[in-house]
Amino acid sequence: MIGLRLARRLSLVAALAAGFATALVVAPAEGATTTTTGTTIGTRTGPFGTMLDVGSGQYTGYTVYFITSDQPPTYGCTTTPVTLLGMPITCTGPSNDHAAEWPAVTTTGPPVAGPGVSQKLLGTVQRAGIGEQVTYAGHPLYLFETSPDQITGEGWDEPGLPPWNGMWYLMSPAGQPLAWPGTLTTLKVDNKTELGALEITLAGWEVFPLYSFSRDTTAKSVCNGNCSVDWPPAFSSGHPALLNSLSPSKVGTIKRSDGNLQLTYAGKPLYFYSKEKIIQGANGFEATGSGNGVKASSPATGSFRLVKP
Repeated sequence: MIGLRLARRLSLVAALAAGFATALVVAPAEGATTTTTGTTIGTRTGPFGTMLDVGSGQYTGYTVYFITSDQPPTYGCTTTPVTLLGMPITCTGPSNDHAAEWPAVTTTGPPVAGPGVSQKLLGTVQRAGIGEQVTYAGHPLYLFETSPDQITGEGWDEPGLPPWNGMWYLMSPAGQPLAWPGTLTTLKVDNKTELGALEITLAGWEVFPLYSFSRDTTAKSVCNGNCSVDWPPAFSSGHPALLNSLSPSKVGTIKRSDGNLQLTYAGKPLYFYSKEKIIQGANGFEATGSGNGVKASSPATGSFRLVKP
């Protein structure tokens, strides 16, 4: 875990490690967020490819992100405060919100497409306590860093710590998530070895269990729409690293109907659970595999199961 709202995050991590109920909030740099014209969304090239960023105003050059649990008019990232380690924390707020973990990208007029950005994919959504938030391909956009030209919010998994029930990604000009290859490994769930993936969290790098859906085939994932909000697909931009003697011959990808690459293992498309429970175990914070056996009714009736390595 690096960068981010650094002092604030480091304080929270220290509290997690020590089991304390205190943490220090350090505000991002202050600055006006309003402009006389709409916010421009631009692009720049980074280690994950060409990504969206803010192209005008106070936050020019700031990287933008989206979370899989947002599906307007419902949102995983809201202004509702929750208590974490004895302190209030909110997922979002206006762009200059000192307390928000992921401040919203806002605008005072129709957003403007910079070079390489599709004007057709740009939009807005009016949100209480935030204002007019910029969307791209229907996804509300957020900030994370406190200075431009940084990328520290990619790949965060926040199902329950904090409880934003989703995963954070950079956005491509095509309106798709920019994912890294990732790392597959194993973990113990109820003393059984299951397949998992290393993901970055508030508590540092943690292993999250992966699931398969009973209605999928080796060539097709049928978990789309609301299903994929509850069960974010394990996206990948290439061949993941493998730990604990996992077999490379079992790892692959399929192209989803939305054009994204989804990891497979032994022919099974892989998913995370957006409401994965996190507990403090003997070795630190651990995911419990709480999605095992959970049923889905849309788009097809079926159930999700942990995946054997």
